[in-house]
Order: sequence, then C-alpha cells, then structure tokens
Amino acid sequence: MNIVTFIILVVLNGLIIGALARLVLPGKDPMSIPQTILVGVAGSLVGGLIAYYAFGEEEGPGLALAFVCTVGLVYAMRKLRERDSAGPAPGPPTA
Repeated sequence: MNIVTFIILVVLNGLIIGALARLVLPGKDPMSIPQTILVGVAGSLVGGLIAYYAFGEEEGPGLALAFVCTVGLVYAMRKLRERDSAGPAPGPPTA
C-alpha cells in the first residue's frame, strides 16, 4: 500500500470515528473538522493498542474499542473546555 493512500485512509477513519463520537454525546461541542479528525485518530490509536495487547494479534473488537476510546476523549475535551471557560474560582472577599 502506498504511504499516501495509508495517510488518506487514516484521516478518513479519524473523521468518521470522531464524527460518530461527537454525535453520540448530547450537547454543544465546538470542534473544528481537523480537531475531530485528530480526536478520531487518537481514539483509534488507543483503542487499537488496547485491542492488540488484550486480544493478541487475532481479530478483536478494535473498531468498537476505537469508538469507545474516541467517545471518552471527546467527553474529556468537553469537560476540560467547560472548566477553562468557567474562569477562575471565586476567592474570599477582600476588604
């Protein structure tokens, strides 16, 4: 397989998995398309590694684990953005 074809397939896989993960979680999620692709690729990588080490070199639930890991990453990013946009915690009143 050509390296360019491989990269295109990885990007398409990341886009599809990332978009499905964003659709599963309810609520507003202001992510761009490149961010969705990166989250999908990262989730696929983590899920693939878990499937490889848990089930060996046999065919395992790699796609399902990639989806679950991507949903977890989208959820974590959403919570981090909510925490950052809330601003600093109010301190004690000053006199």
